[in-house]
Amino acid sequence: MINMARNKKESFFWTSYSDLMTSLFFVMLVLFVLVIVLLNKKMEATQKQLDDIKEVVNSTKELDKSAYFDYRAEYKKYVLNVDCFFDERKTDLEDLQADTKKLKAAGEEIKAFLNNNSENQYVMIIEGQASRNSQKQTDLNYNLSYLRALTLMKFWKNVCKIDFGKNCEIQIAGSGDGRLNFGYTGESESSERFKEMDETLMRERGLGEHKNQRFVIHIIPKNIIEDDQNSSQNQN
Repeated sequence: MINMARNKKESFFWTSYSDLMTSLFFVMLVLFVLVIVLLNKKMEATQKQLDDIKEVVNSTKELDKSAYFDYRAEYKKYVLNVDCFFDERKTDLEDLQADTKKLKAAGEEIKAFLNNNSENQYVMIIEGQASRNSQKQTDLNYNLSYLRALTLMKFWKNVCKIDFGKNCEIQIAGSGDGRLNFGYTGESESSERFKEMDETLMRERGLGEHKNQRFVIHIIPKNIIEDDQNSSQNQN
């Protein structure tokens, strides 16, 4: 009798244990399938984000077809392809020597680009540059290049009445003669270190130094990181 009771208890234990293991197996199987599904959805979302980023970045290539902008691939910058010149120490609009019809057309082309890509947000940096002369003029060159970039924006806004829209933040910048645009701390511009670092800048050299009196236009998509962060938060 005792052996029969013991056998019944053992039989009941193993049956219950087997049922428990079977239930745990199905639980783990369901969890495994759920994880796979979630990973696939996350990969799809990541690929979509990547595609969106590429689409936004490639949108700026529309300006490659423009007659008013010259894209410098090695620096990823657009140079305003309209000859502009100021006399020494001049910055005002009346001192601007340029084909104003072409300048206006260039501004209208930027506006058209922004309108065609109204679903994206951009930062447009109007950068003035200056030719390099005496080191004593470096600070002045930075001030002049900024004020000349400001003059270009005033020309587009106040004279041409160009509204660049709500999807574009505009920043005015002056990069001067480039002497302060890298971390060189020495004094000699003839040193190899200075020349090596100076070569990283988008500047004309030698007989083309005067061509650095120009404007560079940066159009940068700014909603890429924000969209990526928002998508990550939504997934979490």
